[in-house]
Amino acid sequence: MRQLFHILTITLLSLLLPISFLLLARFSSAYYLLSLNSFPLLQSSSFLFSFILYTNPSVLYLLVSIVSIATLIHGLTGKITFLSEFPGPASRPRLYIGWIFLCTLQVCVGLGIEGSIAAGIDGSSFGLEKSLLSKTIFFLGLHETMLHWCRVVVKPVVDDTVFGVGREERWVEKVAMAVSFGTLWWWKLRDEVESMVVVAEVKRELSMGIGVAEFVGWWLYYLTVTVGMVRIVKGIMWLVMLWLCRKVRENSAESCGAEDKV
Repeated sequence: MRQLFHILTITLLSLLLPISFLLLARFSSAYYLLSLNSFPLLQSSSFLFSFILYTNPSVLYLLVSIVSIATLIHGLTGKITFLSEFPGPASRPRLYIGWIFLCTLQVCVGLGIEGSIAAGIDGSSFGLEKSLLSKTIFFLGLHETMLHWCRVVVKPVVDDTVFGVGREERWVEKVAMAVSFGTLWWWKLRDEVESMVVVAEVKRELSMGIGVAEFVGWWLYYLTVTVGMVRIVKGIMWLVMLWLCRKVRENSAESCGAEDKV
């Protein structure tokens, strides 16, 4: 039972990051509709979403940006700069702060998503769409960012709470996160997350002013695409190195066989 609780907790808290992207995409859609004065439901039906929208979710933008930048730098250098793993069992105050932070983020993201549903926000209603290749690269980048968020922030806190010490990542955890993320992507993210970048492009084509929220959404989208490209390049390099090592072994075996015959 404790193992199951551990996996479920890590999976749910890890999904906070891609759900944050979904919420930011809906923020972009709401800002665009407000700029056109074509969103009366916001004032009439969803006080919760209006409050969240007008309080300027800069904290969420900042958090997602920090995690995305840290993932990119880690992918390029193999080092974690802005975030750091717990080297051992976390101290009690640090553990409590971690849980307060995670729970507060979960409540804020949950309320934001609930408010956007009540207000009728749908980020998939824009005319422009990215290519399948762009979607695939973004998918890989967002998955990599979620894994980094899990390994650096979520897993150390949950491991220390449940077992009192850090544990190695198991294949069951990887499968659970991959299946959950894939389901979320197919269900909502693949249709709505593009509004983060499409809104800025639509406003540019209509010669409308691009606000800070639209610019940050556009920047985060392409930052995540860059993370995905780095992951693809590293995967290709790994395959090339594997092929070269195999060739070296084959050549060494042939050389040893020739010497034995002599």
